[in-house]
Parts: sequence; structure tokens; C-alpha cells
Amino acid sequence: MDAEKKTAIIREFAKSENDTGSATVQIALLTERIRELTEHLGTHKKDFSSQRGLRKMVGQRRRLLKYVKRQDLTAYRELIARLEIRGV
Repeated sequence: MDAEKKTAIIREFAKSENDTGSATVQIALLTERIRELTEHLGTHKKDFSSQRGLRKMVGQRRRLLKYVKRQDLTAYRELIARLEIRGV
């Protein structure tokens, strides 16, 4: 993911101007990295190191989604709808 794409995602999901590390921003960035890595693994099926990294990222995103769901259910539902992912 290039820097411009990353800053665009941060701007879109940030709660305030200086927000770069909230759970929603982290989930959005992880989702984009997961999509890119899934596309890569479609071509390189035997790249087992990347498969492990993908599984770790999916687990991290799942934990962050559970946290957001516990804190604010409406924000969680809005986030999964905006990212077009299935919920926890």
C-alpha cells in the first residue's frame, strides 16, 4: 500500500484531524492490507509466509472488531457496512 492510499484511508476513517491510531483506522488499514494480500495469494498459491501473515492480520482485525463491538455497537455496524466485510 502506498503512502497516498494510506493517508486517504486515515482521513476517511479518522474521528478527528490528529487521529491516526484509533481502532476504526487500524481496522480500515488492516482490511486494505488483507485485500491486497489476498489478491497476491491468488497468484502465488505456495507463498506460505504470506499466508501466515494474512492469518495474523485477520486475527488482529477480528480482535479489534470485537473491541469496537463491545464499546459501541452502532459504530461497529457502520464500520462493517462501510468496509463491506462480515462482522465478528
